[in-house]
Amino acid sequence: MRVALIAASLVALATPAAADTVSEFYKGKSVSLMVSGSAGGGYDLLARAIAKHLGKHIPGNPAVVVKNVPGAGGLLLTNQIYNVLPKDGTVIGSVQNNVPFEPLYGTKEADYDPNKMIYLGSPGSEVSIITVWHGANVATLAEARKRELTMGSSGQNSTPSFYARLANATLGTKLKIVVGYPGQNDVLFAMERGEVDGHPSAFYNSLMASRPNWIKDRKVHLLVQFGAAKEPAIADVPLATELAANPEDRRLIEEASAPLAIGRPYVMAPGVPADRVAALRKAFADTVKDPEFQADSERAQLGANQLQPGESLQATIARSYAAPPAVIERLRKLQQ
Repeated sequence: MRVALIAASLVALATPAAADTVSEFYKGKSVSLMVSGSAGGGYDLLARAIAKHLGKHIPGNPAVVVKNVPGAGGLLLTNQIYNVLPKDGTVIGSVQNNVPFEPLYGTKEADYDPNKMIYLGSPGSEVSIITVWHGANVATLAEARKRELTMGSSGQNSTPSFYARLANATLGTKLKIVVGYPGQNDVLFAMERGEVDGHPSAFYNSLMASRPNWIKDRKVHLLVQFGAAKEPAIADVPLATELAANPEDRRLIEEASAPLAIGRPYVMAPGVPADRVAALRKAFADTVKDPEFQADSERAQLGANQLQPGESLQATIARSYAAPPAVIERLRKLQQ
């Protein structure tokens, strides 16, 4: 009994000591929350809302500073985080949800191992939509199968380009990819200017955050949803898996939609000390559940109301890497 009491006392003493170590590390420091999307876009708006509250939940209460590093569909920032930037817990990345799957697809520019990355969590899952500007005079998928539509994208390996090719391969659309836009918000501006007809995978939450009146005012037509399940607010828009012509295409769409299931992931490079990882994962979860953050999220229509823990993201990604080889081969072809 005495031995057990001593052991319990040692554990009780060790836990605050570890917390103190994390607190001492972060006290007086700044944490860089780096966003792989452009300023003003959905990823940026969400990151700034999280940054506003995250510091108070991290031991030592460091300042959290948002920095934008757009480019290459999130690969530019992720490569920097994995290979160049500090691995001490002072750098967090908000990256597009395609990023953990790029090596699976055979993207050579992806110079990182997603299964070694550290995932803090995600504030929710995502739905992306083939979104067409009203001036393009295409309001349905049937019409999109009959004529070519120009779709804005950041790069050939970015999420929008991937979903444009997926739609063409499985749904019979004729989407032409126009690259060079840093992020979704830039494509939305291009739609307004008439440079492109639409966006092949506009995230619903990001669209509502940056252009809350577009759907209500019928500025855009929503043709198809990609995701694990429909967004309830637009239940009349068909889900891509419902439109697949055969089981093989349906399975391909399901696997291609796996990135949407992880939502908007927040990541760190491998090598961050375990106690800081645990503290930051808890801080991220506490931030998403924070009533003040939730009020900000609701006010800005960020859709950050379904916390996914980092461990859950890690498991989802691992399962995708264990997909049947034939499915992976088709996914890889869509990346080319």
